Amino acid sequence: MRVLLLVNPTASSATPRKRASIRKILSETHEVEVAETSRRGHATLLARAAADDGFDVVAVYAGDGTLNEAAAGLLHRDTALAPLPGGSTNVYSQTLGYPRHAVDAARALAAALDQKSLRRVGVGLADDRPFLFCAGIGFDAAVIRRVERHSRWVKRVASHPVHIAAAVHSFFSPVGRATHVNVDVDDGPSFSNVRFAIVSKATPYTHLGRLPLNIARNATIDTRLSLTTFTALRALTLVGGAASSIRSGKFLARRKDVVTIDDLAGIHVHAETPFPYQVDGDDAGDVTELRLRYEPDALAIALPS
Repeated sequence: MRVLLLVNPTASSATPRKRASIRKILSETHEVEVAETSRRGHATLLARAAADDGFDVVAVYAGDGTLNEAAAGLLHRDTALAPLPGGSTNVYSQTLGYPRHAVDAARALAAALDQKSLRRVGVGLADDRPFLFCAGIGFDAAVIRRVERHSRWVKRVASHPVHIAAAVHSFFSPVGRATHVNVDVDDGPSFSNVRFAIVSKATPYTHLGRLPLNIARNATIDTRLSLTTFTALRALTLVGGAASSIRSGKFLARRKDVVTIDDLAGIHVHAETPFPYQVDGDDAGDVTELRLRYEPDALAIALPS
């Protein structure tokens, strides 16, 4: 197979040595070319060009943000997407069952390509931008925006502590608590004064170290969207919910200010004032209206066998 190895050289755990090892592993049985991203949105352009040029697979050695950009360039194309963990969390690669370490993941990908283990899956769309595992509105988007203020070096050596510190700061700041939105489910209920919402396309929502945080436990790569709304920002709900999502999930399920609904085709979020949102852990800006929908069979992916 023809493989484009798409590398973000500034990703938090990507190194030249690992990159060389990955290329060597994939080149043993496949034709491999390498391209580097140099700016925001570049991965979309490179992935789209690879699809136009007839590549079979775009293997992304980077974090979830670059992977999300590459997916945008491959929607409704025959070229498959494959994630190789190069970021600090690498949610989607772990969701698909790839090993945590990049070199081991490259071996798993090479085996998958040898066996032509490719399939099509649905994705979520936030307006026209895809998300592979989640979109967040309000509080978590504010957290991600604060994390992105830090230098690449800080995020490389202390990603998870930085996220925790950003969450604490956002919880006590007016900006982090500013979101008040209305959420309307297509052919379903409506929620007013929502402070924080997560739209899941897969689970987990993210990882804290090696521990998965499972917010919408019924969300998978084969299901439609799941919506989790928080109508209050309470420390007990956020801290207890995080602990619950690592374990059984019972605490979160019993909270009256938290509601999860599964198997949704579309969601409309709107407010009088702009609110922040994120897709796959990447800050997407501020809007006053956002439409999220499920797009079936939109993306080909390479799955470890």
